[in-house]
Amino acid sequence: MHSPFEENANSRTLYVGNLDPSVSEELLMALFTQMGPCKNCKIIHEPTSDPYAFIEFTEHQAAANALLAMNKRLVMGKEIKVNWATTSTSGTVKVDTSKHFHIFVGDLAPEIDQNAIREAFSPFGEISEVKIAKFTDTQKPKGYCFVSFTNQSDAETAITSMNGQWLGTRKIRTNWATRKAPTNEPTTGTRSRDSNNSQYGQESLTAKLDFNEVWNRTSDTNSTVYFGNCGDVSEDLVRSFFEQYGPIVEVRVFKEKGYAFIRYATKDSACQAICHIHGSDIHGYTVKCGWGRDEPTNTGNNPSNYGSTMNNQNYNNNNQYDSYSQNSYGPPSNNTYMGL
Repeated sequence: MHSPFEENANSRTLYVGNLDPSVSEELLMALFTQMGPCKNCKIIHEPTSDPYAFIEFTEHQAAANALLAMNKRLVMGKEIKVNWATTSTSGTVKVDTSKHFHIFVGDLAPEIDQNAIREAFSPFGEISEVKIAKFTDTQKPKGYCFVSFTNQSDAETAITSMNGQWLGTRKIRTNWATRKAPTNEPTTGTRSRDSNNSQYGQESLTAKLDFNEVWNRTSDTNSTVYFGNCGDVSEDLVRSFFEQYGPIVEVRVFKEKGYAFIRYATKDSACQAICHIHGSDIHGYTVKCGWGRDEPTNTGNNPSNYGSTMNNQNYNNNNQYDSYSQNSYGPPSNNTYMGL
């Protein structure tokens, strides 16, 4: 089993979380200098979460010793959390959340900000990060976010407790975030080589497809999603991953073909699902998503009724699409998918 902490030979700064508000920088310095000389200590106070601190040591080994000795130690009656801190591109120090447990929160109302999300989810445990997905051009929210917990059981409780609850003017949907497959990994019909964490979905937090680009490639009435290369999945499993993006009208699974179709109540929900799930690692499979046929002719269990069609238009890789023809049925022709 791997260590829960990812050690870097050059790391000298630790993150210390779940602090009691009465803990001072002087107290932390007194405790941590027992493991080795410290350069500085900084406690961060935020209105919607417990205080946390960054402690910088003069040597890496002293920091490593402190991490092992101090993690989960009781300080002022609270069990502190100690982890390696990382340095961002801007030079600021932040907590390393790569080994934390990330959940997806969908159907966010546009007025909901990070403080509101922290306030809603902090009762379930220590939150290491909240990231609201935004459009790069307008910086407007996409309607979903990611919340990272330091503890797996806390994240599980948050998912169970908050799914379907009101946050602002909307009922939110919660689930494990899905991990994006590495860009240098083949995205053909093979299982991912690194699926150890796929159960908890350590996502990249970056949508592979552009929302506006996907939205404009089908009619305003289309709300059907094609879900391919998904293995032998059940309808319940498909619903568990797709219902977080909005109300589902119908799910059709074709196990012998290895794909499924999901029809949403709205096009917006379908578009969000395509953007977020396409290219993700779900149960060890790098899955593909695209638009299905607009308005299936009936609900029979026949793939041709849900065939992928894009109004006889062709899309190249520059537009993040491969060709879809009006007369194709089932998965896209030549085993090509959005963005590949």
